[in-house]
Amino acid sequence: MEFRMSESAKPYFAMVCLQFGYAGMNLVTKAVLDRGMSHYVLVAYRNAFASAAIAPFALLSERKVRSKVTFPIFMRIFLLALLGPVIDQNLYYIGLKLTSPTFASAVSNIVPAVTLIIATLFRMEKVEMRKVRCLVKVTGALVTVVGSILMIFYKGPFINFFRSHLTTTTASSLPTADYIKAAIFLLLASLSWASFFVLQAATLKKYSAHLSLSTMVCFMGTLQSVALTFVMEHNLSAWNIGFDMNLLASAYAGIMSSSIAYYVQGLMIQRKGPVFVTAFNPLVVIIVSIMSFFVLGQGIYLGGVIGVVVLTMGVYAMLWGKHVDDDDEETCREDNNVLETVKCCSGINGLTRMPKIDEADEDVETGKVTVEKESSVAEVVVVVFCSENVDNVLRAN
Repeated sequence: MEFRMSESAKPYFAMVCLQFGYAGMNLVTKAVLDRGMSHYVLVAYRNAFASAAIAPFALLSERKVRSKVTFPIFMRIFLLALLGPVIDQNLYYIGLKLTSPTFASAVSNIVPAVTLIIATLFRMEKVEMRKVRCLVKVTGALVTVVGSILMIFYKGPFINFFRSHLTTTTASSLPTADYIKAAIFLLLASLSWASFFVLQAATLKKYSAHLSLSTMVCFMGTLQSVALTFVMEHNLSAWNIGFDMNLLASAYAGIMSSSIAYYVQGLMIQRKGPVFVTAFNPLVVIIVSIMSFFVLGQGIYLGGVIGVVVLTMGVYAMLWGKHVDDDDEETCREDNNVLETVKCCSGINGLTRMPKIDEADEDVETGKVTVEKESSVAEVVVVVFCSENVDNVLRAN
């Protein structure tokens, strides 16, 4: 029996799969950062792998639809590369190195709320608090923030059903300075990431070749990251990489979390908007927590479990509100198309007639107007009945 997925379910399925990729990136990247790999070098290699992976597909599939890159578009690409590949990734890796994948992804759950605020300020998202769907959407964004706060600051009893020699760094075992520093870096990274989504949505309206746009962003991010690494990392041996975990982390993060992620996110932003894309971000911390618990055998605190439940409720509320918004916009769009199709103009003596009618024979008794056009395919007949117009014609005769 063949399984077919509906068109409406594909965006949700694609975004959920993408969050699994992000969760794996968090775990692999944490491992190489703890082994001493420079996060500047990791970002440079990541974007280099991303550019190499996505460039052939962009060159082949969009060679006929790719528009010219003007100076304003180039500046947007430069800014996108600065916000995403450079600022966000470096700051996120600093926070990840100082803490844990669960903590880093938990702080990043403010991205949906920040994206909603920025998109609303730039009139890319409508928020009408008198409507239930908008109220639920805003409440869902706030609930995700509350869930993140629970996971960060509230621990409760320790839950561990497995015996493992692996240990997880928690907020309570971190030095205060590192804890505060990591939180600041992760918050700034989240702000940059949210700004990236909003700017990407605005750029796609001007430059619709999203695959080529993703390629140029990754390539520009590579150049910027290399320049930043030469300035910040003076040890040239940091660039050394072999067939080891460092290579795996760079390739995985570049191909999965940059090239594929930018492509999928660009598609979803064109269809659903930036708020829809960022609404799935809280799933990362849920996936990371579950993988750490069942795969690595690491225990979690009760606060983490409660936070996961609250995050799930917030994500569901945001997606429900966004889904209702999309349905209403689609309904309004269809209604406008129907109105444009049946729109008529008023003629002489109150007679209603269709635009661009060249020849018409009118039957006074029935009020029928028959339009005949010279065509070898079909004869078009438009029937308009209006008692008041018929009376006017009869009086005139």
